Amino acid sequence: MPVVMPTNIGDGGIAVEGIARIGQEDVERLQQHKLQLDDIVFSRRGDVTKNALVRAHEAGWLCGTGCLKVRLGDQSIADAKYISYCLRQPDTKEWLIRHAVGATMPNLNTGILSAVPITLPPLLVQLAVAETLGALDDRITLLRETNATLEAIAQALFKSWFVDFDPVRAKAEGRQPEGMDAATAALFPDSFEESELGVVPKGWRLNTLAEAFEINPPRKLKKGDIAPYLNMAGVGTQAHVVDGVVAREMSSGTKFINGDTLLARITPCLENGKTAYVDFLDTDQVGWGSTEFVVLRPKMPLPPYHGYLLARHPAFRDYAIQSMSGTSGRQRIQNDVLGRYPVVAPTQEVADVFAGVVQSAQQKIAANQVQSQTLTQLRDTLLPRLISGQLRLPEAEALIEEAI
Repeated sequence: MPVVMPTNIGDGGIAVEGIARIGQEDVERLQQHKLQLDDIVFSRRGDVTKNALVRAHEAGWLCGTGCLKVRLGDQSIADAKYISYCLRQPDTKEWLIRHAVGATMPNLNTGILSAVPITLPPLLVQLAVAETLGALDDRITLLRETNATLEAIAQALFKSWFVDFDPVRAKAEGRQPEGMDAATAALFPDSFEESELGVVPKGWRLNTLAEAFEINPPRKLKKGDIAPYLNMAGVGTQAHVVDGVVAREMSSGTKFINGDTLLARITPCLENGKTAYVDFLDTDQVGWGSTEFVVLRPKMPLPPYHGYLLARHPAFRDYAIQSMSGTSGRQRIQNDVLGRYPVVAPTQEVADVFAGVVQSAQQKIAANQVQSQTLTQLRDTLLPRLISGQLRLPEAEALIEEAI
């Protein structure tokens, strides 16, 4: 059974990535900590401004010791989803920070949460506000789920063609490769050959990463220039999209352009999977970020997105993690060690077909991310105005319909 810890509390929902689990015997012993539908979960300390509303499929999960749960009493006067939105508006977040205990690490307790001021319009109004904002959240969730599916498809194709060599094996065994037309299948060889680094499809090359990629290629950005900046905190552990890009004066950091892959080189960021694909800059724009990024850029014939898919591949990640060196707690992967990883380069024709498929997925992911960010900003703008009554529901619905 999943146990919700502070790290699992997103802004409005529970993040299941890395969630802890316990066995059934412990579940029975901890019955009093079970979550119910429409409970609202807070972190006791740290980022006390976020809360997660428990959805139907999460009912029965356990509230971890680092969390507090809020449960509605009289549901005839208040709606849990509306209350959750109230607790997420900027004024309430500021109130929580001001009243949290502790100078260096904010702490919440039941007394503080009980005293949070809430604006309660009639129940029908609450339900309407929650439904309106929920429509935005549902759309944002759908976009994120679509992106996860698109990326999974690209990862599966990368593994099938360049790790398992499924089309080549099929042809070597006299079978038609699955999932492709005859013209595409004809581009693949029907046998393998030995190379200095191992067996590869006939006519393909097995290179080192240093031969097949540019590692930390030079990018022009002068000290003092204002340019898009990406911190390590803005890089996700699963998807290629990023958050929190801001304009900042260039000082010292890693420089990158669209089509580059950013790989965290330091513990625990590397182990946690922090990796990003750069597709958020303007044409010919150079961005910069943490000094703890390694920038990877495939050389021809490999398409740019191949670099990101390789950096997400489990075997590559295991190699990078096991090759880290340095003092405990500050271990890093070194470029020369990373450069020895073997990379298969297909023919130009196969690479072009692969590029057509995965670059299309990447472009859809980027477009979905832009729309998700737009809808998130709209939701955060509407939230306080709807709750305070400054904006009427028909006006909000018109803005949402225009954005969607």
